[in-house]
Amino acid sequence: MPLAPEKILSDLIRINSSNPPGNETAVGRYLKKLFADAGLASEIIEPEEGRGSFVARIGSGPKKLLYLSHSDVVPVGDGWDFEPFSGEIKNGIIHGRGALDCKDLMAAQVSAALQLVEEKAPLRGELIITATADEEMGGRLGAGYLTDHHADLIKADYAVNEGADHPIIIDGKMVYFLQVGEKGTAWCTLKSRGTSGHGSIPSLADNAVVKMSRAVTRLHNYRAAVVVIPEMEKLLRELAALCKIKVDRTLGPDQVDALLEELPLDKPFVEALRAMTRMTVSPNAIRGGSKTNIVPDYCEADIDIRILPGQDCEYVESELRQVISKDIEIEFNEYRAPTFSSSDLPFYKLMEELTLDMAGKDALVLPGISTGSTDSKYIRSAGIPAYGIGHMSEGFDPKARTTVHGRNERTDTASLQMKTAFLKELALQYLS
Repeated sequence: MPLAPEKILSDLIRINSSNPPGNETAVGRYLKKLFADAGLASEIIEPEEGRGSFVARIGSGPKKLLYLSHSDVVPVGDGWDFEPFSGEIKNGIIHGRGALDCKDLMAAQVSAALQLVEEKAPLRGELIITATADEEMGGRLGAGYLTDHHADLIKADYAVNEGADHPIIIDGKMVYFLQVGEKGTAWCTLKSRGTSGHGSIPSLADNAVVKMSRAVTRLHNYRAAVVVIPEMEKLLRELAALCKIKVDRTLGPDQVDALLEELPLDKPFVEALRAMTRMTVSPNAIRGGSKTNIVPDYCEADIDIRILPGQDCEYVESELRQVISKDIEIEFNEYRAPTFSSSDLPFYKLMEELTLDMAGKDALVLPGISTGSTDSKYIRSAGIPAYGIGHMSEGFDPKARTTVHGRNERTDTASLQMKTAFLKELALQYLS
């Protein structure tokens, strides 16, 4: 009899795979034993010692479905009310780092697969289970390595991953989200140069830190153009209807911010919607100067920029140049284009239907995009449509969502079991 998903999750949490340094191979070994006990082969792809990604498959046939999760977690920090790697299950709650990001998804995917094997489900295709390394640090050693060097192992018709917002409740109705895309990144470093001098006579020097402070202030006050892609228009219209807010026949950029201000929803969710409708620019680190009595001749600032479809480095630079002076250098150091999968494909419709079957026909399922990044960017870039889920059962504690990358991370067994049942049925219906 396969282990219950909550037991698998508890075991996974107890494996400290904080990244850095990672230690994901230990997670792979645990999963490898579970599959071996079920009579199934699997493998660990390890580009560097200890940084392994796990891959297994069940069934056979022309159809292929990829279940994707990541085995690393972010460091824990201080101030927890319980042991971060205890994996304790108490009063229907599973405690510990990774409980929501995203060892819960891993446990659900593994449990669903092993249940299908135990029940000898008549699969006419392959279900591929992958637990990747390094997602929390960009995925280069995990999903990035697999797509570059072992694409044949993960080639599939569709992929299911993390990435969707958790459900919200509006007027008593559960609203679920299926992530269909992610914003891209155009991170850059700004550099200012000046002339050093003695701090006692600053007027004889040219202070690079002062130049940078002006640039950073202007970027803070910058307001990007609103862009409403089709997925966001559908999402905003449906939310407005649920909140009984009338919107114009054409939901133009001018109306978006007015609608966001009117939505009676939690501020973190509304601000996420705001970030989904425009490029965001956030100056997050600044370095300059070496000593109190020396006027600095050099300063640099790291800028986190997230972009929407149709926007690239050339667009970003043209926008930045409108607000910062020409003597500030712009150096792009990480660029990745936005990635999207269609919500018009039959597989998306199947996910939508199964969600409603489990949550109740009174629920609502909407497409969403992520302001952050997941391993789906690699999968979509390899030509595989990928969709993110964040399914939780009715009655889940909405405060738990704030524990992702924070303190006291936890999830509930009812949501984990719902996620497992959803993934099991999805594989059964698509591959049968």
